[in-house]
Amino acid sequence: MTTSNEETKKKVVTRFAPSPTGFMHIGGVRTALFAHLFARKHNGTFILRIEDTDKEREVAGSIEHIIESLTWLNIDWDYGPNTQNNPFGSCIQSERLESYHAYAQKLVDKGLAYPDPYTKEEIDSFREQADAEKRPFLYRAHRPETFGTWKLGMPLRLKVPHIKRYTWTDAVRGELSAGEEMLDDIILIKADGYPTYNFAHIIDDLEMGVTHIMRGDEFISSTPKFLSIYDALEIPYPVFATLPPIMAPDGKKKLGKRDGAKDLLEYRNEGYLSEAMVNFLALIGWNPGTEQEIFTKEELIAAFDIDKIQRSGGAFNEEKLLWMNKEYLDTKSEAEMLSYVIAALPESTTSLPLYNEDTLRRLLPVIRERSHVQTEITAACKEGEYDFAFSTPNPEKETLAWKNDAQPSDALPRLQKAIELLTNAKWDSKESIKEALWSYAEEVGKGELLWPLRVALTGREKSPDPFISAFVIGKDESIVRIKNACAKIA
Repeated sequence: MTTSNEETKKKVVTRFAPSPTGFMHIGGVRTALFAHLFARKHNGTFILRIEDTDKEREVAGSIEHIIESLTWLNIDWDYGPNTQNNPFGSCIQSERLESYHAYAQKLVDKGLAYPDPYTKEEIDSFREQADAEKRPFLYRAHRPETFGTWKLGMPLRLKVPHIKRYTWTDAVRGELSAGEEMLDDIILIKADGYPTYNFAHIIDDLEMGVTHIMRGDEFISSTPKFLSIYDALEIPYPVFATLPPIMAPDGKKKLGKRDGAKDLLEYRNEGYLSEAMVNFLALIGWNPGTEQEIFTKEELIAAFDIDKIQRSGGAFNEEKLLWMNKEYLDTKSEAEMLSYVIAALPESTTSLPLYNEDTLRRLLPVIRERSHVQTEITAACKEGEYDFAFSTPNPEKETLAWKNDAQPSDALPRLQKAIELLTNAKWDSKESIKEALWSYAEEVGKGELLWPLRVALTGREKSPDPFISAFVIGKDESIVRIKNACAKIA
């Protein structure tokens, strides 16, 4: 569904409103990204609001974690928990209690809210009775005929203003509806004075001027309850945009921890680039309508709109994320790539006797070609793949023989000739080293020369080709290693 002109005439205001109850799930991060992109596309306002009214579920440090996660992805906000001169007073719900109490009193004064007169035991008995009669439990069926005076410290319930079937328009899903069985006299203010989510987010959105609400499909079933509160307060509905779920790789269920869902910052710690993660998340459930897959942040903002959000879920394909991260890595300068690699090197590599940044810089093209993320670099180092660059190998004599050699000594004259050719070679690139050896390799057989040369230089049967290895190691060290191999054979 295309966003109408009327909906975007007034200044667009979107928000991301997480609860500080644990790590940042990928689905929540994508919600923040979509709301951010839409606001920036329309030169609007993006708000970060912390919904911390459920103190029992709050996890210490979660607010800081949310801020760190969004900051890593460069999802900036105009107003948030750390904003100076905030026109709303605060973007943290626990610091906005007076607003919720004031609106709650308005509903009391209108006869549309009342103090809950029942004990927990009485409500449990109502629920048990409904279960026994095989009907849904609705609190409004037990609504008292007269209401007492509400004071803080007493739970406050909504008196549903209209028992009816609700129909509403969703900017992504189109027309949706639900019957009156979805409406009930829900709690607005709890006994501890904190509002419920159902009530608080509506008051916040009203006071903060939110025009477009993007959230997951788990909220569709609750929307009639929200609408009944909008109606009770006589305020217009914002634009609802239900985002498609992020599915597990098999596409059959929502992505969960069992399917490999991780805290967002785990991806950062594994070496994923923030711009790659933003690009990747933007394409889950949003289709730009072109074949383009790699976007700058500016290109995403320019292309993004609600009418391109898909209804069906999109799979979380980590292989595609790996590919995309490498695409971004390949654009990094040598200096940027050097810093990226250094951060991934384990001590077992940096403590090798020949380790230095000049050699590492010559090795960078090899690492860049083979790596998607830092964890792959670390793993390769721990497996010794790059040790040849920073320590002199001691290959077994038998490994120096090519498959056509009767014995290792057959390789000796070829290695001795390689020393002669390399001593007189230019050493400014792998190409110049290859040029010095190639004619002789074709003369005696490529494998006959390149195999023992590879093993002499790296000590490994699987390694970069000997031209690259020699360039990385350097002329003096390369010749020393070939001479050592010749001595071992002799």
